[in-house]
Amino acid sequence: MSDVKTTKQASNASASEGVATQRTLERIAQDDLRRDRLLAALTLILGTGLCFALPFALKAGAEFFLPLTAAIVIAITLVPLLEWLERRGLPSLLAALLALLSFVMLINAALAIVVLPAAGWFAQLPDTLPRIQSNIAPLIDFYTAFQSFVDRTLQSVASGTEATAQAMAAQAPTSVVDYFISAAPAAAIQLFFALLVVFFFLSSWTRLRRGTIRRRGSFDGALRTARLIQNVVDATADYLGTITLINVMLGLFVAALLWLIGMPSALMWGGLVTLCNYVPYLGPIIAAILLGLGGLMTFDAIGLALLPPLMFIAIHTIEANFVTPLVLGRRLTINPLLILVSLSFWGWVWGAPGALLAVPLLLIFQTILATTGTPDLTGFLFERGTLTQDDDDQDSQSA
Repeated sequence: MSDVKTTKQASNASASEGVATQRTLERIAQDDLRRDRLLAALTLILGTGLCFALPFALKAGAEFFLPLTAAIVIAITLVPLLEWLERRGLPSLLAALLALLSFVMLINAALAIVVLPAAGWFAQLPDTLPRIQSNIAPLIDFYTAFQSFVDRTLQSVASGTEATAQAMAAQAPTSVVDYFISAAPAAAIQLFFALLVVFFFLSSWTRLRRGTIRRRGSFDGALRTARLIQNVVDATADYLGTITLINVMLGLFVAALLWLIGMPSALMWGGLVTLCNYVPYLGPIIAAILLGLGGLMTFDAIGLALLPPLMFIAIHTIEANFVTPLVLGRRLTINPLLILVSLSFWGWVWGAPGALLAVPLLLIFQTILATTGTPDLTGFLFERGTLTQDDDDQDSQSA
């Protein structure tokens, strides 16, 4: 009997210890949940404040942040060329210098093709205003109430533009360096700063990447870091390279059609189409307006004057709806709503340069989030109370 009684007491004691242990574990789990929720709440508050403050900081410091951001995007785009040169046995400094010179020569060629003829067209604007007025006269007849306003506007433009146009034609820039120096000393300083950032970024790229990967505390962390870096470089370089090829082909095709109908400086107009097409939605509209203005300045008949923008609209419709989605594929396709938001945001922050950088920056952010995972805001608000997802949840969602 004593043995049985002792056994029962031992079992009761072990059961009590088990219940106590379970309660202790539950209390620890609750404490961990409260701590996680507190940390997540602080992270959410700080992140929200940063999101509201960052645009104003970027806008106020545009002279620093704009060339820095543009340089980083350009450098990431040039990384495949840098790595290709390094695989050929070139030192990192020489490979970075050659990649940077290739980019500068490309920009310089684009400037020579577009800006110099455009300065000539601008110089001819006062002489072609009567032709433009005669071409649009049938349209103005529908709005007779605005006829006097249009006449006064054209006269003021003709009188105030002639001296400026002649000065620009006489001092047209011959290179990208001359262009920025003639624009403003501040622009020249920003250009020099951006080129230095690109060069040093490229020259130290291999060392920085290896150091970043090696500093991870685990093999899994190093693997994720390497995958993130490679995904960002591949996505950015593939997108900009593919879009550049598509835009150049579009510009050459438009230039060929303009040459066939007798449009002067057809290659310049093709270059303008190429540059404008880098800005989704807004760029093609600007290109069509410029082509319409060029047609009004060149041809006497209104039907022939409207032919350049109409041809461009038709070609761009085919390119935007069939060629670009087919070439880019689903991997590099971006939500149109996100593109509009990014264009509005970066255009408000940095103007036209921000609009040019909007899609590459959006692609970089999208690639980072796709690789590292997005914060689980829904789980924080309604379920677990944390801003991260468990592996089981991610697997179930992907399934």
